Order: sequence, then C-alpha cells, then structure tokens
Amino acid sequence: MSHTLGVRQAQKQKTRRALLDAALELLEEQSLSSLGLREVTRAVGVAPTAFYRHFRSIEDLGVALVEEALGSLHPMIRTIVSTTGDGEERIARAVELIAGHVDAHPAHVRFIARERHGGVQVVRAAIRDQLALFAVEVGEALAEDPVSAGWGEEDLVMLAQLYVDQMLGTASLFLEAPGSGAGARERERVFRMAVRRMRLIGIGRAHWLDGGVGGGG
Repeated sequence: MSHTLGVRQAQKQKTRRALLDAALELLEEQSLSSLGLREVTRAVGVAPTAFYRHFRSIEDLGVALVEEALGSLHPMIRTIVSTTGDGEERIARAVELIAGHVDAHPAHVRFIARERHGGVQVVRAAIRDQLALFAVEVGEALAEDPVSAGWGEEDLVMLAQLYVDQMLGTASLFLEAPGSGAGARERERVFRMAVRRMRLIGIGRAHWLDGGVGGGG
C-alpha cells in the first residue's frame, strides 16, 4: 500500500510540475490575466478537471509561480548583499551575478517583471508581500555590516528595498539585452549603468548619517 501511495504522490507531483512549467512557458508570450486554464491543461495533455487537483484557479497557480520565481531570486540577492561594497570589483561582481541569474532563469525573471504591475490583483499582492518580507530579511543582513552602525530599522529596510528594486530593475533590463549579436552592445550599456547605480547607492549609504541627514529609525 505504501508503495502505491508513493507512486501516486510522485505522479501527482510530476503533473503539478508539468502544469507550472507549461504555464511559465505560455507566459513567455502573454500575461497571466489572459492565460486560460484549458490552454495550460492542453499543453500538458491532461483533462481540465485534473487541474483542480493541484490548483484552485489560474490565480492560485500564479501565486505558486511567484513563490517559485522569487525563491530562485533569494540566494542570488543574498549573495549580492554580502558582496556589495564600495570597491569597483565587488560592485561589478554583483552585477555579473544578476546577469548570470537572468541567463539561468529568464522565464522566472520575465514573469515577475510583468506580473509585478500586472492585471491579477492576488498575484500583484503576492509579489508585493514576498518582496516586503524579503526586504526585511535583507535589512537584517545589512544590519550586521559595520557600515550600518547606528542605522535605525526603518532606514535599513529602506536601504534593502533600494537594493532589491535596483536588482529587479537591472534583471528586467538584462532580459532585453542578449549577450551576443546586436544585443551585446545594449547589454554592456545595461551593465555600466547598473554598476553606476549600485555605486550611487553605496555612496549614499556611506554618508547617510552625515550631518544628521538619516537616522529615521
């Protein structure tokens, strides 16, 4: 009996994975608000009724994709936060990590970039809530850096949001700038601009408490 249950569970997970993958592929060319349930199940080769064994609705599937997509971003952004500093090499390395993540997970990055301000309210809210929680986590990591000595919690979260927003924005720009052919020049421009913006955040961070400018926590 346990073997049978194990096989059924494995098949269930396989079908769920197939539905997520099919939806993500279909969303390369359209928004979630235009994606139909039958379109997804047809791509997988299962009956529409099978969809409801895994998700309550297309919106529910979209929330699952948010969790998956942002889950893939977490390790990358944590690495960048620990890497980022005033040194040019460290900043360039951070931007390289963003570009590498886009190359490895283009569909996930495109999904978040599109749906963050898309037409499905529950998915927008899921992205917003996930990023807000993530900003708190990043702020806690930044608090351990000596550069953040004397910063209040509110300012640390604000700084974390700046980093997260900058990384997401840079990732979206890299999506439209392939690393070869005609896009190579645009990719280099995106890279240079991202380095300058990260440097600007770093300079602001280093001088935030000068003359009582910051310290709003």
